[in-house]
Amino acid sequence: MSFGSTLVAETQHGNGHISVRPTILYVGTPVAPITTLNPDGTPNISPMSSAWALSDRAVLGMSCTSMGRENAVREREVVINFPSSDLWPKVEAIARATARNPVPPHKVAIGYEFEPDKFARSGFTPLASETVRPPRIAECPIQFEAQVVSVNDPGADWPDGPEGRFQIVETRVTRVHAHRALVIPGTNHIDTTKWSPLLYVFRHYFGTGLDLGRTFKAEI
Repeated sequence: MSFGSTLVAETQHGNGHISVRPTILYVGTPVAPITTLNPDGTPNISPMSSAWALSDRAVLGMSCTSMGRENAVREREVVINFPSSDLWPKVEAIARATARNPVPPHKVAIGYEFEPDKFARSGFTPLASETVRPPRIAECPIQFEAQVVSVNDPGADWPDGPEGRFQIVETRVTRVHAHRALVIPGTNHIDTTKWSPLLYVFRHYFGTGLDLGRTFKAEI
């Protein structure tokens, strides 16, 4: 999806804001490499950052030309892996890799390459899942095994061009894995002082900063 890059208005109402048209809207979302199974049964990793969770559902925004989306829709199973901030070089190592051959023209134009073994290219290690067939990424401290329950097109006008077409994939999380170093002993809670997820902010990688406080709903 493209929003252009031209400033289209000056400051309004004296509040210091101007209207802009950024090319993407990633104000700060977690990086979440998705593992799926290719048609030949080999594993695939799709680096992405369009994911959010509510209750036991994790919702993914996936490009229609992504092999990961095709695999997820066909097999109805995925693993959503959450890397720590120090793992960003491994994620970036497969950022321009695609399991689709031939590579779609719009991806060729921006430097994508065919890569049948993204685990080898990234240096990540596959780890067997317990409730789904795609493997987890062993190095990622938090992993969601999930089953696809719904696939939807975006509402209203469909984005123009192959690079803009996407689907909204709703999954139900069937198992959560967390590295024991992140779990508060004797609980099911993540120790937020030890968890530093990798964040994607306007196409730059960031970690988390200082703990500023907690919501009234926080249990720990």
